[in-house]
Amino acid sequence: MFDDVSNFVSSVDGAFLFTLIVSVFFLVLITFLMIFFVIKYNRKRNPKAKNVHGNMTLEILWTAIPTILVLLMFWYGWLGYSEQVNVPEDAMPINVTAQMWKWSFEYEDGRKTDSLYVPVNQPIKLILHSNDVNHSFFVPAFRLKKDVFPNRERIAWFIAKEIGEYDIACAEYCGLNHSYMYSKIFVLSEQDFYDWQFGTRINK
Repeated sequence: MFDDVSNFVSSVDGAFLFTLIVSVFFLVLITFLMIFFVIKYNRKRNPKAKNVHGNMTLEILWTAIPTILVLLMFWYGWLGYSEQVNVPEDAMPINVTAQMWKWSFEYEDGRKTDSLYVPVNQPIKLILHSNDVNHSFFVPAFRLKKDVFPNRERIAWFIAKEIGEYDIACAEYCGLNHSYMYSKIFVLSEQDFYDWQFGTRINK
């Protein structure tokens, strides 16, 4: 977590971590209270049952606290979602085609590749299409996932912050060889990307 290789890592990981901490806290608290009350109010210690009257303060607290926490989770998620749908105007467009069972990429100059090559620290706009069934473009390291449907254009974008190789997977079951639908993103320096685009190909 928090490896910060793309611009979405901190927001996605932050929302996930907040939700995880809250969930674990209440799991431990509720489990402890269940065990505590089972021991304290067992039949041996309380042979005669007692009627417990309502407590307005407790009713308000255990309604208000979960509501506030759920709203906070929604707010964290909304911040990340808003960032992912607002594509910068200067983003480099790349057409991405999904089909059983591979990804293909087409650049503005018409070049087509089976792997995605992008420059570091530059916004990249992915224009996603499917030739057949539902797919899902998933880059785990970038915290980027976008479902891809037939006859419908979908948009995703990212900024890669570190030079390196990253996996692309399909996260939607799309048929017999779904598990083999892998590709790579090669994040290059500006000079290496220029050389790849206008002259010498990077040997990958």
